[in-house]
Amino acid sequence: MAYIDLHVHSNKSDGTLSPVKVAARAAARGLSAIALTDHDCVAGIAEAQAAAEKLLADGIKLRIVPGVEISADYKNRDIHILGLLIDHKDAALNTALSAALASRDARNEKMVQNLQAAGIDITVEDLLFGTGDTVVTRAHFARHLLAKGYVKTREEAFRKYLDVTTPYYVRREYMQPSSAIRLIREAGGIPVLAHPLLYHLDADGVKELVAKLSGEGLMGIETIYSKNTGTDEAFVRKLAADFRLLMTGGSDFHGANKPDIEIGVGRGNLRIPEELLEKLDAAKGF
Repeated sequence: MAYIDLHVHSNKSDGTLSPVKVAARAAARGLSAIALTDHDCVAGIAEAQAAAEKLLADGIKLRIVPGVEISADYKNRDIHILGLLIDHKDAALNTALSAALASRDARNEKMVQNLQAAGIDITVEDLLFGTGDTVVTRAHFARHLLAKGYVKTREEAFRKYLDVTTPYYVRREYMQPSSAIRLIREAGGIPVLAHPLLYHLDADGVKELVAKLSGEGLMGIETIYSKNTGTDEAFVRKLAADFRLLMTGGSDFHGANKPDIEIGVGRGNLRIPEELLEKLDAAKGF
């Protein structure tokens, strides 16, 4: 059976590997397809697809599914909508993503100022790590704080400096989920609720969220996921059945920023069958 990974990040957002290296890693793992889903960004897709073409010349087949992970606001929570099989050159989508990046940049500058006022040696330039076209997220802050010795772990960085409860955190402007869903669908893609159990909602709250988004055009839900435990997957599978949503799966690979999560296999036991991508293709009429 062939396996895939429909939730992968590169250093175009908060991953640590370039799109080329992400493609190489996926190929080395024997995956048949990956979706590059950087945060509010599609800049790495062409690079990953070019890398896949070079792999094909060597007899290695790897499909790059064009994707994106859009942050949206739900009851003052940051939720994530994956766009899979998008036209990553769609003008309206790119305009909206550019606005989201501008909002993110403004937030980052304010957070840098807050941390500087607390005596921390940090600049916006520090967060780029020599990559000028990356989308800076809180993961970049955590990486810098760790490198400078202010914290001993990424978890400590978030707990002390980056969590929404800290005095240094600055909330940015988010688009509404309905807007993210509409943009994805108008760009020819399939909107999918990412990691539905990570939003600090109880079971009824998750059901309410999925019901709302389904009414706004959501088409899929991330069912197989690295951080699922116990009956988590069964719960999400039932949601998919109840709301007639397509199921997807992803590791949420970030390279060294999430060192316990490997592409394709998550924490070691993740297996996402190619059949899920075939059903996405069918939904698009491929």
